[in-house]
Amino acid sequence: MSRLVFTRGAAQLTSLHAVPSIRTPVSTVNHSLASSNLRKSLLGRPGLLGVKRGMITWFTNDGKQFPATVIEIDACEVVANKTVDSHGYWSVLLGQIDKMKNVSASDLAKFEAAGISPKRHTAEFRVRDESGLIAPGTELKADYFAVGQLVDCMAVTKGKGFAGVMKRHGFGGLNASHGVSKAHRHPGGSGGNQDPGRVLPGKKMPGHMGARNCTVWNNEVLHADGNAGILVVKGQVPGPNKGFIRIADAKKIYGKSVQDLQRQD
Repeated sequence: MSRLVFTRGAAQLTSLHAVPSIRTPVSTVNHSLASSNLRKSLLGRPGLLGVKRGMITWFTNDGKQFPATVIEIDACEVVANKTVDSHGYWSVLLGQIDKMKNVSASDLAKFEAAGISPKRHTAEFRVRDESGLIAPGTELKADYFAVGQLVDCMAVTKGKGFAGVMKRHGFGGLNASHGVSKAHRHPGGSGGNQDPGRVLPGKKMPGHMGARNCTVWNNEVLHADGNAGILVVKGQVPGPNKGFIRIADAKKIYGKSVQDLQRQD
């Protein structure tokens, strides 16, 4: 059912169920530093640097067991801070494992300014504001994280080299017999002849596998010993044994960021 509406002397046929249009203002993006940091979900404090030492079976008091990863925190110290005035953002530069030889003059001056020994591995952690900065030379131990809290572990995965589609993407492959000749692990069709007549972007194909940055979210801290430098987290952590790991407070806790939880507090 419709009705006839006269507007400025002209008749217009409209529906009774039509929703009148509303002109909304054009949204603008706030490019300030504070708004940019909120969009990036930066944490309020830096994380830790560690070395993966292997996996164990963790037993609870009620008899349950599950896999866990042992991470060593070895001489993790603050090297320097970056501020908005000097670099345009807030961050903390950490280093781990003392390095006693083959240190360049520029790196040596950087560590001497902080009053610490040269480090084998350094990494930068961006923070939300000035309150997250830590004085250079401060040592961060394993008890920096509390038992029971959730952390994110970032590392480079194991390199697998050039891999086929069955190993890289989990393809099923072709039949083992019944007419299949030298194509048992073949990916099958890739582009078609006439339609679509090309290989579509994003097609899963053979290629280099592994050796890429990976983050495992929400690992629970099971044990933290500051004196021994041992941190045990629940589940697996990317990378091989003796590989470097970045550990930080969890960003995604059941769909909510840490900042959202802090705002509620």
